[in-house]
Amino acid sequence: MVSTRCWQDGTAAERDFPVEQVSDLVARDGSFVWIDYTDPEPADLEQVEEELGIHALAVEDAVERGQRPKLDRYRDSLFLVVYDAHGPGKDGELVTHEVKAFVTHHALVTIHGADFDTAAVQRRWDANSDLADHGVPWLLWGLLDAVVDHATSVLETIERDIDALEDDLFENGDPREQQIQRRSFRLRKALGVLRRLVVPTRDSVGSLLHGDAATIVDGVRPYFRDVEDHLVSIADTVEQQRDAVSSVLETNLNLASNRQNTVMKKVTSWAAIIAIPTGITSFFGQNVKFPGEGAWSGLYASLALTVATSLVLYRSFKHRDWL
Repeated sequence: MVSTRCWQDGTAAERDFPVEQVSDLVARDGSFVWIDYTDPEPADLEQVEEELGIHALAVEDAVERGQRPKLDRYRDSLFLVVYDAHGPGKDGELVTHEVKAFVTHHALVTIHGADFDTAAVQRRWDANSDLADHGVPWLLWGLLDAVVDHATSVLETIERDIDALEDDLFENGDPREQQIQRRSFRLRKALGVLRRLVVPTRDSVGSLLHGDAATIVDGVRPYFRDVEDHLVSIADTVEQQRDAVSSVLETNLNLASNRQNTVMKKVTSWAAIIAIPTGITSFFGQNVKFPGEGAWSGLYASLALTVATSLVLYRSFKHRDWL
């Protein structure tokens, strides 16, 4: 599936035109296009490679899934890989969408799966149409800004989850160690994934701004600098939140150790109290008459008393989270 849009002198001109017309459209002065591919096959990209002169190695990378976030430079184009993140969901996993882009002087070509929503990017373009006279850099900024906004939203969700985790750590003075640890590890995993996506993207944007790329014109450069600042802030916050999760894990282990010491003191105290009469009666060999002695009813009664007492102790220990 392919979608196309064209702008002429900063104004939306055409859309949904055949890819065969791209070379004619970009040949006009002040014209630039956006071509969007959803799950393309290698044969689909041969056409845009011919129309725009995309490097064959970039086209080869574009059809391979699982590319790392990066920015590759070719003679007449750039190849960008970023990831759009959402979540985390109830299972604590982040949902990531791989987005690749060819960037030329007069065209932006995006490639992604069916689960990536381009509507958010197009809304950003439409809301900032006054920047359209900057051409392809404006399109590229809209894509990066949407990705960064989604990453910021993910980080805010993780921060709320960490705050809730810290509150649960001391709730009623009786947190559940396994639950706290499971949630902590999920959050650390989500933060690790987010860091692996954000840091290379930050470097890519920094390369666009401070490298030798002539793609970013001066008029739109402050907007790219804003994107870079957001990425730097996200990367720093991710590190802080990873430290916060580590602190929660360490605190949870310390609390668990303290509770185990308290439980051991209580159990040892009761064992000492019970051991004294047990030791005295066994030393003197005391054996008194009891109801049902020498009969099956006495055996059944003693077994029932043993089971009932054990169950009462088990429920009591379980209620106190000693077991």
